[in-house]
Amino acid sequence: MFSEVSFNRSADEVDGDAQRVLAIGAHPDDIELGCGATLLAHRARGDKVSMLVMTAGERGPQDARSRVREQEEAASMLGADLYWGEFLDGSVPDGREGVSVVETVMGITAADVVYVHSPNDSHQDHRATSAVTMSAARKARQILFYASPSTYRFEPTHFIDVAGLVEGKLDLLRCHMSQVMKSGMVDLEAVEAESRYRGHQARARFAEAFEAHRFAMRLTPRAPRAALAGAEIVSLNRAS
Repeated sequence: MFSEVSFNRSADEVDGDAQRVLAIGAHPDDIELGCGATLLAHRARGDKVSMLVMTAGERGPQDARSRVREQEEAASMLGADLYWGEFLDGSVPDGREGVSVVETVMGITAADVVYVHSPNDSHQDHRATSAVTMSAARKARQILFYASPSTYRFEPTHFIDVAGLVEGKLDLLRCHMSQVMKSGMVDLEAVEAESRYRGHQARARFAEAFEAHRFAMRLTPRAPRAALAGAEIVSLNRAS
């Protein structure tokens, strides 16, 4: 059902603390709007990044061929492998067929971190993409929801500091020129302003915000276990 375009074969193997990241969106530009700066941060730390776009967005203000080329350009700029779900725009299935596509790409990428639409969204493709991802990625350690312009309820629980990466996110969105020029939903000034607002919420300069569906952390000891065994316990409440 899906097709693949690879821009990043040199990074197929990840070592050490590097993560395998899969960002999933219903249409071209959804991922960049929702978590573009965060994906740039992942790439900067050496993580393997893949993208799954469920439709070609053929019902948007530009033809499907143009939007496919725009998405390929953005993925190339990001250094991410790109997968296409090849569903019709407006008709992403929320059942077995959609789950199967996401499961297949999860198997190929071995992703342990997944970014996807918030389920609280007025666009049916966004809701369906979120639903099938939650089913298909049920074994992933981290699943984070991002907001879209059509998201109607969003209460972030996690923030990624993206200082120095906002202009890079805007460059990714500029690859989707048909949407920047013809869609009122893609407003670069609003994107920059939101990054500053989320940064203020996160006590940072710029940030992207997420709701956690699941967020498991592994804390690896930096000191030998013998040293940890001798740690001192100090009471700050002497009266007790």
